[in-house]
Amino acid sequence: MHVPLVLTDFLDRAVELYGEKPAIIDDHHILTYSQLNNRVNQLSRGLKDLQIQKGDKVAYLAPNSTEMLEGFYGVFQVGAIMTSLNTRLKPDDYKFILTHSESKVLFVDEELYPLVEPILSDIPQLEKVIIHGAPSGGHEGYDQWRNQFSTETFDREELDESDIACLLYTSGTTGNPKGVLLSHRSNYLHALSAMHHLRVSDQDTLLHVLPMFHVNGWGSPFYYTMNGATQVMLRKVEPEAILNKISKHKVSVLHMAPTVLNMILEQYEVMNIDIDQKVRIVIAGSAPPPAFVRKVEEELGWEFIQVYGMTEISPLITTSALRGSEKNLPKEEQYLLKAKTGYAMVGSKVKVVDELGEDVPADGKSIGEIATRSNNVMEGYYKNPEATNETIRDGWLYTGDMAVVDERGFIEIVDRKKDVIISGGENISSIEVEGALYDHPSILEAAVVAVPHEKWGEAPHAVIVVRENHSLSEEELKNYCRAKLAHFKVPKSYSFVEELPKTASGKIQKVVIRKELWKGEDKMVR
Repeated sequence: MHVPLVLTDFLDRAVELYGEKPAIIDDHHILTYSQLNNRVNQLSRGLKDLQIQKGDKVAYLAPNSTEMLEGFYGVFQVGAIMTSLNTRLKPDDYKFILTHSESKVLFVDEELYPLVEPILSDIPQLEKVIIHGAPSGGHEGYDQWRNQFSTETFDREELDESDIACLLYTSGTTGNPKGVLLSHRSNYLHALSAMHHLRVSDQDTLLHVLPMFHVNGWGSPFYYTMNGATQVMLRKVEPEAILNKISKHKVSVLHMAPTVLNMILEQYEVMNIDIDQKVRIVIAGSAPPPAFVRKVEEELGWEFIQVYGMTEISPLITTSALRGSEKNLPKEEQYLLKAKTGYAMVGSKVKVVDELGEDVPADGKSIGEIATRSNNVMEGYYKNPEATNETIRDGWLYTGDMAVVDERGFIEIVDRKKDVIISGGENISSIEVEGALYDHPSILEAAVVAVPHEKWGEAPHAVIVVRENHSLSEEELKNYCRAKLAHFKVPKSYSFVEELPKTASGKIQKVVIRKELWKGEDKMVR
């Protein structure tokens, strides 16, 4: 028997088993799974009324909200493709993505509408804009529009697991964004793998900290819905609001980037707040220093879980959760392991290979590129076969992340290919240098990038955010780093800033830093 793996199954299961349980807690209301399903049916009927057909693209520009989550299932029911937009782009970026994706409908939050208003007249194939909130610019408000339609069970478009569910655009740091095509099957199997490793159950309450537009919030609207978990919405990433919601709603699990975790750790120190439930923090986006793990588990008493992936893989393929006897190791060794990229999740094969495609030795020193073979892998880049063929070769997807493998089989990223600093012929991992800097008690955030150097070609440069009421000098930092790092790895120069540039998910944008530091150079490498 062949039963297609389609994402509409997940809400169906939640309604059948948890219909009267709270599904969504938003700033304005609480909805059960049955009520959420009614709204989804209204949305699907509305899309059908707009003549949206199977395979059409429906774009969303919204923060984490009820409207964003119900969009996934309402769009899927008509066989359309969810195209989620990053909330921190510029008008020209939205113009490119909406045009390239051929989106026919755009749902946009009223607070974000000014970001797209200037370019809407330049996108002729965009047939309808609907505002989450009050009507604006001649466009209808979402609730009034949706409430025209019946909540009765929607007669769905027939779906196959190979049908595209999502079209997601990468950050485009080296040119125009690339559209990643993910099928129902890829997202479905990813959900089963992720829920297993993250131990998701109907006892969980998830706080949506990670933006849902970012690789579908790492697939969280799928596997938390499937398990009937309660999902708490967070419109803006504010550490005080996060901690208050964790306490008020007895949140048990959160997903985020390390920089957001850093903000929470800082805020926790100044807030007198009661959080007595068990909490799991799921981290990905960049390698966290072991000091973060120590703080989470010793000071907050929460569980730290590191995962790894990328948009092109739905996205998660590894976890660093400890196995068996590793839980008996000394705490510091456990923290070192938990901060690593980890080992393959169920359903994914993951390896680290040299330039000849051979596995690197498991010695913790030999560097290679992470490659994966998985059901999670994208169908390709939309309208870009050349980039697809560069990324997927001989049945493996090459991530561009450089890593080592230790004797336990734990992978550890040492850098992105483009972030490895080559100084005087020596390879320097910016992540290693950042890890040393984060151990300094006066450093809140740090980013290390290559800068031009007359003698060595390029050299490491550290950009530092100092903690409030602390002070640091360049000479102090040089002496500190010399005591912790090999001499050639010590940053040759430093700059101090109020904040580091970040993506909407909280990942530090090194490309922005590099561009500023390499001004006047023909290219950002020597």
